[in-house]
Amino acid sequence: MSALKDRLRADLTTAIKGRDEVRSSTIRMLLTAITNAEVAGKEHRELTDDDIVGVLSTEAKKRREAAVAFDDGNRPEMAAKERAEGVVISDYLPAQLSESEIADIVSAAVAQTGAAGEGMRAMGKVMGVVSPQVKGKADGSLVAAEVRRQLA
Repeated sequence: MSALKDRLRADLTTAIKGRDEVRSSTIRMLLTAITNAEVAGKEHRELTDDDIVGVLSTEAKKRREAAVAFDDGNRPEMAAKERAEGVVISDYLPAQLSESEIADIVSAAVAQTGAAGEGMRAMGKVMGVVSPQVKGKADGSLVAAEVRRQLA
């Protein structure tokens, strides 16, 4: 079993004992999402820590998007709830890269692939090199925007 999943289970027990409703409900939701990912497909499989980080990243993105949607819909209490869940999820994700770190990684990938003069046609080639390096450490939309900016 993965260390991250063990940590989530231990933290769930602590949150329940401490009567921390937001944390316990968020961790339950994360464990459910992990279980759903494990049983998806033709056969059950045990997720690695990297796979779990991918699931957690997806859940964090859902919370960010839901918070924006609730803000747009004039539902600040629901937006605050989504943001609180996002904070709990971020405790289990690797440290996020800064914009300058993303720019450096993209610059190196553009140089490595020789895509400097090709323009937007080379975006897929550059993203293919960058994506494994930033997986779980940066929002994909920020990375794609930086690639577009450097290729334009």
